[in-house]
Amino acid sequence: MIRMKKRHWWLLALLLFVIHFFATARPVQEETVLTPAWIVSLESDAPIDLGGFSGGGGQGLLPFRLGERYGFVGDDGRFTLNRIGQGGVSISQRFWAEYPANPPYIQVMSPMDEPVLTIQDPRGYPLFLDNRVFIVGIEQNSLAGIGPNGEELWRHDFRAPITSIDAAGGRVLAGTLDGAIELLDSEGRAVIPPFEPGGSRLQAVFGCAISADGLRLAVISGIDNQRFLLLEQAGDMFRVVYHEFLGNGFRRPVHVSFADNDRKVVFEREGGLGIFNIASRASVFLPLEGEIKVLDTCGQAPYLFVITSLGPNRKRLVTIRHPGVVIIDTPFESDTAFLARRGNRLFLGGDGAMASFEIRRR
Repeated sequence: MIRMKKRHWWLLALLLFVIHFFATARPVQEETVLTPAWIVSLESDAPIDLGGFSGGGGQGLLPFRLGERYGFVGDDGRFTLNRIGQGGVSISQRFWAEYPANPPYIQVMSPMDEPVLTIQDPRGYPLFLDNRVFIVGIEQNSLAGIGPNGEELWRHDFRAPITSIDAAGGRVLAGTLDGAIELLDSEGRAVIPPFEPGGSRLQAVFGCAISADGLRLAVISGIDNQRFLLLEQAGDMFRVVYHEFLGNGFRRPVHVSFADNDRKVVFEREGGLGIFNIASRASVFLPLEGEIKVLDTCGQAPYLFVITSLGPNRKRLVTIRHPGVVIIDTPFESDTAFLARRGNRLFLGGDGAMASFEIRRR
């Protein structure tokens, strides 16, 4: 009897979450809708079918971190891994690892909770990028590439602590506290000499991203004024093809990513979001209320999704139509937030629940 009451309680809470979510939605254009597919409690493995799931896709398992929990969830809402973290956690599409401070070894696992490789005497913590395994040094001023048997393939020392990092196209892009960026190839060798964007009173790199082919670099650097820069490869060098001042700027990591099949760069700036069109070299400023907590790193045309925070337990899901028009602005109550996107599917998490939606036009 007690178990039934508990189950009814979380069922009711989840359904109220969905009802509240859509009751408060304010679509500007009626042809764009989010249709609920399923919803699941993080304390169970029993997703509730909400009737919007059309099947297909089959794009594998989705990594998530939501509050203290992390794991992998399938397109059907069932978990292959769902646990409360007890130490440091690194997770990606292919790998995950949980580890204490200064561990003697790190066990890298698969989404199916199976051992992949063991890193002995790591002297740092694992980082999973571009389907590869790295170790960031304890002082955050070194990076090592790890091989399929847990062996160290190469190690690169930076002249200052790493403040931002990304990897794609076989390359690694890192920004450092002294305001420089460094680009490494698949063997840890410098592709170009360290580059300092400059132009600000205080130098530091707060965000960086690399395009899927490794030929374009996006950087957010400096304080007073903070700058956005786009660099493109020209022969053996990279050159700045666009830069923009963003105001005093943030003294913390800043969201920046390539989107829409690398046709755009989306970045956080004071008061909202910047969307840069690479082809036209035009930048759009989209004012948003609150602080950006989660940014849709897929950003496939024609939509971009963002979660902002307006304070404790107050979040908003914002749907943007490129080049920069808000079409849905939906408040919801949650201390934590998770967002991911695959094609026409949107995955949204808050506190103890996760839901899946299909993006439809009608």
